[in-house]
Formats: sequence, structure tokens, C-alpha cells
Amino acid sequence: MSNTADAAGRDNVPDRELQGEQEFVDHLYRHVDVLRGAAEEAVQSALAPVGNGRQARVEREIRVAERSGLLAALNAVDGSLCFGRIDLADGDDYHIGRIGLREEDPDETGERRPILIDWRAPVARPFYLATGHTPMGLRRRRHITTHGRAVTALHDELLDLSDHERTGHEDPTGDAVLLAALNSARTGRMADIVRTIQADQDRIIRAPHRGVLVVEGGPGTGKTAVALHRAAFLLYEHRELLARRAVLIVGPNPAFLGYIGEVLPSLGETGVLLASLGELYPGVRATGVDTPRAAAVKGRRDMADVLAAVVADRQALPDPVIAVAHDREVLMLDADLVRVARDRTRAQRLPHNVAREHFEGHILNTLTDMHAERIGTDPYDGGSLLDDSDITQIRDELAANPEVWTAIDQLWPRLTPQQLIADFLADPGHLPAEDAAAIRRTTSDWTPADVPLLDEAAELLGEDDREARAAAARERGEKVAYAQGVLEVAYASRTYEFEDRDDEDSEVLGAHDIIDAERMAERQDETDSRSAAERAAADRTWAFGHIIVDEAQELSPMAWRLLMRRCPTRSMTLVGDPAQTAEEAGVGSWDGILAPYVEDRWTHTRLAVNYRTPTEIMDLAAEVVRAERPGFEPPRSVRSTGVHPSVRRADPDGLAAAVARAVAELTPEEGRVAVIAPRELHATLAGRLPGVTAGAEPDLTHTVVLLDPRQAKGLEFDSVLVVEPARYGTSDLYVALTRATQHLGIIHTGDLPKGLADSSGDVSDAPGIRLTDSALDPMDSALEE
Repeated sequence: MSNTADAAGRDNVPDRELQGEQEFVDHLYRHVDVLRGAAEEAVQSALAPVGNGRQARVEREIRVAERSGLLAALNAVDGSLCFGRIDLADGDDYHIGRIGLREEDPDETGERRPILIDWRAPVARPFYLATGHTPMGLRRRRHITTHGRAVTALHDELLDLSDHERTGHEDPTGDAVLLAALNSARTGRMADIVRTIQADQDRIIRAPHRGVLVVEGGPGTGKTAVALHRAAFLLYEHRELLARRAVLIVGPNPAFLGYIGEVLPSLGETGVLLASLGELYPGVRATGVDTPRAAAVKGRRDMADVLAAVVADRQALPDPVIAVAHDREVLMLDADLVRVARDRTRAQRLPHNVAREHFEGHILNTLTDMHAERIGTDPYDGGSLLDDSDITQIRDELAANPEVWTAIDQLWPRLTPQQLIADFLADPGHLPAEDAAAIRRTTSDWTPADVPLLDEAAELLGEDDREARAAAARERGEKVAYAQGVLEVAYASRTYEFEDRDDEDSEVLGAHDIIDAERMAERQDETDSRSAAERAAADRTWAFGHIIVDEAQELSPMAWRLLMRRCPTRSMTLVGDPAQTAEEAGVGSWDGILAPYVEDRWTHTRLAVNYRTPTEIMDLAAEVVRAERPGFEPPRSVRSTGVHPSVRRADPDGLAAAVARAVAELTPEEGRVAVIAPRELHATLAGRLPGVTAGAEPDLTHTVVLLDPRQAKGLEFDSVLVVEPARYGTSDLYVALTRATQHLGIIHTGDLPKGLADSSGDVSDAPGIRLTDSALDPMDSALEE
């Protein structure tokens, strides 16, 4: 072949590579479209009328749920299905995607060949871990960029340096895909990082599913994304267990949950429960706001003892007596008699409402003995004239006396958690005066800090479920009777079918031979068509298979009591950064969180590379923390933009106008801008910002959003404007300064806090984007014991 021909061949290689990948992606989507069509047809078929039988309706609901789940997963990954390929040294190659797919038709061995490997499968792991030094059997790694269903770019990394084959898509540094993702405009929703998972992140995502794993990382290290991908991985690796018990992800607020809400569906997972602390008590949605002082008091660990004392106070003694009129007699319950009944009941160590049944029995027995003594004592020898049947009749008559139950309600009332906590907050006994004043409240709006109190109260009170048990017994009887009728019909039908046969197989096998009415009723109970996450959301006592907590350092000791009750196996992933602890109620240290529950039996690992915040911004934020803690070391930023933060002084009367001008300068053609300001300034600023309403739940998809520092936790924006930084605490300011991926502006009217005082200048155009040398240093990512 001539040199000209060689050159022409080389020129055509990139086109052939792109064309080949496009043909493969087209094949994948044809397959997905077939699966989607079948799933849609199955859903419609399952929705067809099935008659009025309960069993048929339940089976239909299960089919609808199963097919709908598959359909949701297929729809969620559409447009981003395949993102990579690995070529092995032995000649095999595998395409990597968000879900796994197999060919529709089996091969000659009867197996259906995989055509797309799920990113969580073991065979896909070299895509994330292989390096030139440790290629893990790979010859080449390819990143496939798509827009919708179109392949738009390829980036190849050679891992076998002895391989001289070239595709024309080689990426000399291997960083192009990562940098493109980091520099892309934000949308107001977190995107998955499945295409760009780094080695240190992968090790955490795939860490063994046992015990408590703590993932510590500063701003921009991807700890939230890692936690979400870990949830997806655990559901893939332990599908049977976790699909049954569900995974709970706890975030700091509803806006944050909305921000991350699309990540797991994009990875094919739709069965995870996402909730903030204020949503973890079924039937209560905590929308009220506490003062920091009130939240801190409610969150203290000793609040559990306070509530136990409050419940004990409701187990009262007469003052001085309670008179019960019965059968022309007046029976007097004094403190000594009731104290005996109370002590015996408390000795059972049962929750308050559950124990009430025992208290009722003691009081009825006391009154029975009292009345029997009055009417049945022989006046001559002092013996009893009553036999056992007489005593039983007296007890039954007392049990039918409303005055008896009025007395019992005074002494040991049935209580609901909501009633108990509302009464306690209106009159906070057992607290020092200052603490009581901080939490005293008569309004009915529940706050997130109230939810752990409600949960604690529910544990202390228990549920007097006698009526529920009686209703369940009645329902159970109806189910068994229904099942018996179904079986009799089935038996009669089966008998008729075989009655004329006289061969060896003519023995009649009715339904009674394989299942009885009790077992059939049990099977009806088992066919709850709701997903595990849906059932868990409605059940306060649900035990989750795994819990992931973001911003874990912010939760109070009382909140941790709630979460530990939700996960008796202590299978958890905790994500956070003690340096960002802002809540007064927050524990702030991992040992402080975990020691009461698992002592030192937990694993700790750090993410040390900042993928979000450019060096120029991170250096400034670090100085703010170092002003208070000189030894502070932030995560190493992975990139530099050349754009330094701007710091500007404004006239107090013109602050809103200055903010509006700065926002106009920071607003890019694409992307999002956050104005982070003290809450008391929001009403003033909102009138000058487009599409912003003060006090409303922020819509993070808007071009401009107005937040306070704590609302901004865990979020990221293309540009951020921090207003009046001197009004924040160090942790809140650190959070506010590290939300930007591109531009940071600061506006102040008074003195600047330490660390910012020497900063000045305006935003300038970026001369280019590059990786910083520090981010490329090798690091030890192994999990630390």
C-alpha cells in the first residue's frame, strides 16, 4: 500500500470508529425500545379488568407494579445508556452502561449473550480502576460521549503501551471527559458521575456491605454523589435483601432531596426512599422553623430522659382520692392503693400505652376486692360469703361502669406522641428555665427538631393495639372463610374434571391436597403490591436494610437515636464534613455520633480531591477557616480556572442594587447563579432579583436562586454571590464560599471577616482550564480502619 493510501486510511479511522460506536448504540436502543414496548403492553394488559375477586385485584396490582418499575428504569436511562468500552488484552471487549442488557435471542448454548455491562458488575470495575501502571488486563479504555442517542465524541486511553494500534481518538492525558463534566453548566439538578467515577470514589462505592462506613470529604469531593452511587451498587449487589428491606437516604432538607432526586433513577434504581429528617415520622410533615437555640435544646441526648420523665408524670396518683360510685356504694381510690397498682405495672417495663392494660387489671382487682369486702363479709365471723363466680360477676360489673374508666383515664391516660409532645412544648417541664423558654411553643406547626421527639415519644408510649388486634382477627376470619370457599369451588371443579377417568392417573388431586384455607389466607397477606420504599415510608417501625446519611455531622443526638432505631443491623454509610458543622445541635465528630451505638466498630475513609471548586476559590475559603483553625487543610482542587473571586464593598442603602448588578455580571448564558445571603435580607433582595420570591421553597432549576448558607449545603452552582459574609459563622461562610464551580463574588457593607479582609478585585475572563499539579499527586485511597 502506498504512503498516500496509508495516510487516507489513517484519516478515515476516526470516522470508522465513530460510525461503529453509533451502530452499536443504535442496536442498543432498538433493543431498549422493544423492551419498553413490551413493558408498556404488559402494564396495559395488567390494568385490564379482572373481576371483583380480591385475589385477582392483588395479583393485578403486583403485575402493574413490576412492569411499571421496569418501564421507569428503561425511561430513566434513555439518552445516556452507554458511556464506555473496555478492550481486554485477550481480545475481548465490553461496553459499559447504566444498566445491563442481554441479546433477545439465545445463542447455540441457550444463553442470552450480554451486550451491555452494568457499571456495577465486577467485569466493569477496570473501567474505573485501571492505570498504565496497573492495567488490570486492559489494552484500551474508551469514553463514549452521547447527546440523546447520537454518539458525539470518543476519548481513548491506551493502557498497554506496547500496543501500537491507534484510533485517532486518543486522549493524551485521559482527563478530557472529567474536565468536560466539571466545566459543564449546572442545571439545578445533580447529575450522576457514572461516566467519571475516580478510583478513590470507586473503592468507597464498592466497599463491603457491613457495619458503618464513614465517608469524610470537604466541599466538592463528590461525597454525595459517591453515597448515591453506593446506594445503587448495594441494590445491585444485594438485590434480594435490600429490595425487601429498602434503602433509606437522609438529606438535610427537601430542596436538597429534589436536587439529588434524579441521580438514582438515571442509574436504573427507583425503589429507594429519600427523606429529610422532618419527613421521617409517618403522618407528620415538619415545615416549621426553630431558632438555633431551640433546635439545640431539642436535639440534646438528655432529652430522652426528659421525655421519659414527662411520660412518668402522666401516670398519676390521686390527690387525695378518687371516688367511684358503684351499686349504691362509693369506692375510694387513694394514693397508696393506686401506687401499688402503678408500681406493679411499671415493673413490667412496658411502654406506657401497652402497660395500661396491666394497670386496668390492677385497678379493677383493687375495686373488686374493695366492693366484695363491703357486700360479702360475714358479719359474724368476718369470712367471705361470696364464691368465685360472685367475684367474677362483681369484676365484670365494675368493668362496665363508666366511672371506673373515667378514673383510670385520669390515672393512666392513653396518649398519642403528638399529644404528649404538643403538651410538653406548651409547658416544658423538667428543663432549666432558659431551655424551657427556648423551646416553649403553642403553635401546631411541627419542626424537623420535633420529629426525633415524636419518635422518642412513640417508643415510650407504644401502641395500645387491642382494638387493632380485634379488627385484624375479624379480617383474618373473613379471609379464611373466603379462601375456604375458593378451595371448595376449586375442589368441586377438579373432581368433575377427573370423575370419568379410570386410568392409573385418575386419582383426584383437589386444591386441598396442596394448600389449606389458612395458608391461602397467609398468601393473600403476603401480596402487598406496594414497593418496600412505599411501605417503609408509612411504617415508623420499619427496619431498613441500609441507611445513607448526607451531611451526617449536622444531625443531633436525638436524631441519631431515631435513625439507629430504623436500622437495627447498623448497616450505614455516613457522609459529611466536620469542618462544615453549622447546627448547634450537630454532633460534629464521628466518634461522638457513633460511640453510643457501635463504640469503635466503624470504618473511616476520606475523599481528598475537590472536583467542584477551582483552586482560586478554594484557597480563599481555606483562609477563612485557617483564621480560626491555623492547621486546617482543605481538599486539593482538581483544576484551576485563572478566575479569582471578586470582593466589593457596597453602600448599605444601595446593597440590593449592588447585588442585582453583580448577579447580572455573573449570570452566564447557561448555568445557574446562587445569591447566598442572611435570611433577614431575603425580602429586600428578592424584589431586585428575577424570578425570586422571598420565603418560598427555592426552585433550583431557576437561573437565579436566593438561599441562606444552610439551605445551600450540598448544592453547587456555576456562579455564587455571597452577601454580607461577616454575618455568618465560620462553618456557614465556608459552605457559602465553596458552592461555585466557576465564579465567586462577595459583596459587603461593613468590615470583612478574617481571611477575606485582604481580598479584592473584579471577576476576570478565564484564560483557560487546566488540572492543578497537586490534584495529580498519588494518594492512598484505601479504607482506614
